[in-house]
Amino acid sequence: MAAANFLSPAEIARLAAQAGEEKTKYGIGKLLILGFLAGAFIALGALFDIRVTAGLPDQWGTLKSLIGGAVFPIGLMFVVIAGGELLTGNMMTVPMALHERRIGIGGLVYNWLWVTIGNLVGSLFVAYGFGVLAKMLTAAPYDKATIAIAVSKASLPFFATIMSAIGCNWLVCLAVWLALGARDIVGKIFGIWFPIMGFVAIGFQHVVANMFFLPAGIFVGAHVTWGQTIVEWIGAFIGNAIGGWLFVATAYWYTLLRVPGKPVSVPTAAETSRT
Repeated sequence: MAAANFLSPAEIARLAAQAGEEKTKYGIGKLLILGFLAGAFIALGALFDIRVTAGLPDQWGTLKSLIGGAVFPIGLMFVVIAGGELLTGNMMTVPMALHERRIGIGGLVYNWLWVTIGNLVGSLFVAYGFGVLAKMLTAAPYDKATIAIAVSKASLPFFATIMSAIGCNWLVCLAVWLALGARDIVGKIFGIWFPIMGFVAIGFQHVVANMFFLPAGIFVGAHVTWGQTIVEWIGAFIGNAIGGWLFVATAYWYTLLRVPGKPVSVPTAAETSRT
């Protein structure tokens, strides 16, 4: 009998925990380069979204969001299949390793810090390099659409940003989860495509995507300050962390990997030193 071309939920959970442990062992240079690539990949997906939807008639209504959602997922496809370190995905895999006591909290902070920096640089590179210098976003109707997106995100109340970001990374981490469970590229593509299309069409907040959208808006004339941008990023970061850590990593670790009767505690100093 042929083996299934996908993993069981428990197998995915073990693979996610193993991946999270490995990610905390990468050197700073590797994290920055892979983080840069992931940030650029997500930004390219966002740029694709704008270039496809900006010229569509307003009468199409929410169909424009669905079309944008259908093209945006190329970013995460590149991250998962070509290779990259994406903060929002690591908000699931690294906590899985932490729950399994494979790493300490220092390993998590180390990974998230350097990946965040790499993602930000990659996003800014695409926003300015392609959006402005290559003039992909400086002319109508792309400038107007970019400005509208940036203003909308910057105007969202802080708590609403957090809640929206929770929903976002719940879906993003499920996309990564499904991709981990697929044994072939086609399976990974479809596993990624629909959850990401969903979060974009819904309009949830993704901190790395917003590292592109908000600066790109500022670069082409949006009345948004860098202070507003940073506050939005903080809210999106908090919400994304909750969505990935609590609703995916913790939920599946508790139901699939946790050993009944085994105490849940913070890793010891010796275990922490492993990362």
